[in-house]
Amino acid sequence: MPGVKSKSLLRSTVLLAVAVGIAASPVQAGAITHQIPFGGAQFVKLDHPQPVRESVRTEAVEFFWYDCSHSQALEQPLQAWAEKHRADVALRRIPAVWPGSPDEAAQRSHARIFYTLERLGQVDRLQVSVFRAVHTERVDLTTEAAATDWAARQGVDAKAFGETYRSAEVTRSVEEAAADFTRYGVNELPTVVVQGEYRTSPTQAGGVEAMPEVLDHLVQQEQARGH
Repeated sequence: MPGVKSKSLLRSTVLLAVAVGIAASPVQAGAITHQIPFGGAQFVKLDHPQPVRESVRTEAVEFFWYDCSHSQALEQPLQAWAEKHRADVALRRIPAVWPGSPDEAAQRSHARIFYTLERLGQVDRLQVSVFRAVHTERVDLTTEAAATDWAARQGVDAKAFGETYRSAEVTRSVEEAAADFTRYGVNELPTVVVQGEYRTSPTQAGGVEAMPEVLDHLVQQEQARGH
């Protein structure tokens, strides 16, 4: 698969700036004056559109990895964008599990953390904290023991965390994440797919700061089509 294949390559790509300026809500066709000329360079159309879970709102799916600094840079701006447009947009996260990558084992461990926190209702509270633990505090969260110890220090019940981490449901979700990574044609991190059809990334958009405007354009495009 072309593109970034490991943590070292992920970290050697263009350094992304912290996002500024999120577009106004709600997302409506014609409501925003674009500063970016949209000619298709900022996104690509999937060869095989993927099904969406939302029947009313437009779906945005983010592929991320806790050990990717660019995913960390996008996390809060993307969450702020989704919150502003929550009446029109549903943000769904999928942790990256890149089949065949040298980092696949670490990604699977981190995916288990995400799905465990999700099932315990702790993702919204702790998503940014996981990124901080990995990048700022340099905590190795690639083992169950380390992940459980860290979660307990964040106020999560250790027994519940461990049982959920090892559960068949979480294992199944991790396998589905690996399959989704391939189905969506992801080749860099982070990546966002709008309505199962259009894939973009900070690299394509021109930086983290450009992502909200590109996403607005794609959402408006889908809404104009009646999605």
